[in-house]
Amino acid sequence: MSTGRIPGWHLAAAIAIAVALAFVHLAGSHAEAQSRPPFRTWLESFWPEAQRAGITRATFDRAFEGITPDLSLPDLVLPEKPEARPPAQAEFSRTPEQYINREQILRLARQGRELAERHKAILDKVESEVGVDRAIVLAIWGRETAFGSHRPRHDVIRVLATQAYVGRRQDLFKAELIHALRLLQDGIVPRDAMRGSWAGAMGLTQFMPSEFYGSGVDLDHDGKLDLFGSTADALGSAGKQLKQKGWIKGLPWGIEVNLGGNVDCAQEGPANSRPIKEWAKLGIKRADGKPFTRAHLDAEAYLMSPAGAFGPSFLATENFKAIRAYNMSDLYAVFVGHLSDRIAGGGDFTTPWHQIRQLPDREIAEIQEQLKRRGAAIDKIDGKIGSNTRWQIGQYERSARLKVGCWPRQEVLEHLRRGVADGR
Repeated sequence: MSTGRIPGWHLAAAIAIAVALAFVHLAGSHAEAQSRPPFRTWLESFWPEAQRAGITRATFDRAFEGITPDLSLPDLVLPEKPEARPPAQAEFSRTPEQYINREQILRLARQGRELAERHKAILDKVESEVGVDRAIVLAIWGRETAFGSHRPRHDVIRVLATQAYVGRRQDLFKAELIHALRLLQDGIVPRDAMRGSWAGAMGLTQFMPSEFYGSGVDLDHDGKLDLFGSTADALGSAGKQLKQKGWIKGLPWGIEVNLGGNVDCAQEGPANSRPIKEWAKLGIKRADGKPFTRAHLDAEAYLMSPAGAFGPSFLATENFKAIRAYNMSDLYAVFVGHLSDRIAGGGDFTTPWHQIRQLPDREIAEIQEQLKRRGAAIDKIDGKIGSNTRWQIGQYERSARLKVGCWPRQEVLEHLRRGVADGR
């Protein structure tokens, strides 16, 4: 942080406030850590909730035999160990160029095309019975488990119990834990097969326990749902979930565009959605130089620039929203959408990624907080870069007559800090 332009009394006051807040935080953290019950005590307090959901004591005891919390997981609240806070998710800790890795995309696309031939009959059924395009379910399979070659190492019961015990979204994970217990009790997933992600997702296409019940499809019609060993069931279920989230067959997830006319990245986000034909009137053109397809001109889309002004921009359709609902990350949705295009025979992005720096999440959160104080429509201060944060940064840059980049840059942070120091 540059302090050269901050008057001495402002700096002294800021330091005093920061020290006071640190003591309050440490005292609160210590009290919270002291008040948290031991894991086994918490587990017994959870039993009545599981019992009300129809879980037997025998299932409960078998599931939790020998289980201890895994405090190395992401997204935990560990106030007594702030220095050992687990790393953030890749979707929110890597730059777009790092996350949407070209070599990885090419490798997965080659495998995807081979698997499209091998599983043609299954994919025909996904399209005819579920109503979802084949390339997108292959792309999800590729992104989630590298077409089954990635073997998740986490014990799902342990993961869900830990997240329900000390996670940031305890109610959500309590519900998922009950669904996981029901999967065991109903004989859908054996206890030793319950290996998954740090958040408890399982199977070839990484389903949360509740999604086995809400979106599972026995596409091979053998009388059982198997998302671990049946490619048909896994792809059919991924397709059904996308359909439930609004997938429209035949509609592209997004169209890479060149900005121009009256449009820049400061018009990003779902709040600025409009028909593609209206974006065209504003001066947006397809990056590949082709005209927009007549069939898609009436489709609603919003501008999405995952690296702000420092990389490709897209008109994101309802299908982008459906992919994003599968995993709440713009980068995940772009990765999967782009991989599906490459599997289907499409090419690389036209616009290159620029070298940009990813600020620490605490500094991104500071930008969000400063923008919110100035009236920006930011609901969540979470240190994560999404469409809304990029949009609000772009709007601020416009109003402050800065270069519009729509990315949480150090220059934006310093400008906001100077405004605080000057009483603005």
